[in-house]
Amino acid sequence: MLVVMKAQATPEEIQAVCEHIEQLGFRAHPLPGAQRTAIGITGNQGEVDRGNLEALSGVAEVIRVSKPYKLASRDVKEEDTVIRFAGTDAAIGGRDLAIIAGPCAIENRDQAFAIAEQVAAAGAQFFRGGAYKPRTSPYAFQGLGVEALRIMADIRFRYGLRIVTEAIDNESLDRVAEYADVIQIGARNMQNFSLLKRAGKLRKPVLLKRGLSATLDEFLMAAEYIMSEGNYEVILCERGVRTFADHARNTLDLSIVPAVQRLSHLPILVDPSHGTGRRDSVLPMARAAVATGADGVLVEVHHQPDKALSDGPQSIYPDQFVRMMDEIEQIAPVVGRHLPRGIHIEIAAG
Repeated sequence: MLVVMKAQATPEEIQAVCEHIEQLGFRAHPLPGAQRTAIGITGNQGEVDRGNLEALSGVAEVIRVSKPYKLASRDVKEEDTVIRFAGTDAAIGGRDLAIIAGPCAIENRDQAFAIAEQVAAAGAQFFRGGAYKPRTSPYAFQGLGVEALRIMADIRFRYGLRIVTEAIDNESLDRVAEYADVIQIGARNMQNFSLLKRAGKLRKPVLLKRGLSATLDEFLMAAEYIMSEGNYEVILCERGVRTFADHARNTLDLSIVPAVQRLSHLPILVDPSHGTGRRDSVLPMARAAVATGADGVLVEVHHQPDKALSDGPQSIYPDQFVRMMDEIEQIAPVVGRHLPRGIHIEIAAG
């Protein structure tokens, strides 16, 4: 169910409706919009008595939400969600494209700072790097853990980049939340419901990657798990799904971008690095992602990818990242977007 407040409803009236919903034994989720505030109701197993709610001061109407993902649906919030970060003009969603760049894994301080300096100079506003690495092989590099988180905190202080990094379990979630600006939930954990609910209890943006074989509804329902716990700052990310194709690591499903935007108000990014697994495919698919209408891209950049401890073959060189930014900057206005950038400098390949 959804309670739509009148445009002129006061904060006190909105609070009174929320309290009434809670007294009925349900959960109230106020979602302010540009013209109105809508209050989603979760926890109800059947119909809620509309009459009592419609009689409350400030209520315009009570409507039924037919989709199983209530809070992520455009039925609840028509306007696109824009996630902003205090102390910076960086945002995810809205007119400005968000560019998240950095190595798959933080290997050491020198490596991380070398890459951060170059992606910041090229115009990125977000730095990605793995501290905890869920690898297919138990013998592969598993990440530096807290040491990597501290390195990224220093990168934020030095370059002003917002930090995006993955939590792989409940223990690492608490650590990541302490250091990161955005908590990433990876594809393998998209349906780790206990982890999603714990992330939902935190008041920090969550970047949720699509599972290896997840449908659109499953993807949005995973976001719903986070939002149902009160965290409405969820960022979706398409990173490729498993198919029969053998010319790429995964099949990057760009058709999900307009599909998500039709059904949901949440921003959606595209990860062409994991989506293809091939360095020579990253730039073309990044261009395509922006042309499709994605709210930004997440790419892996390494100055020495042949020596990378994780995902070297899909990591682009810094000079390729500069070229990607130049190309995206030209495409963005065609689809009504803008690419915010810092000072442009040419960077030689590693």
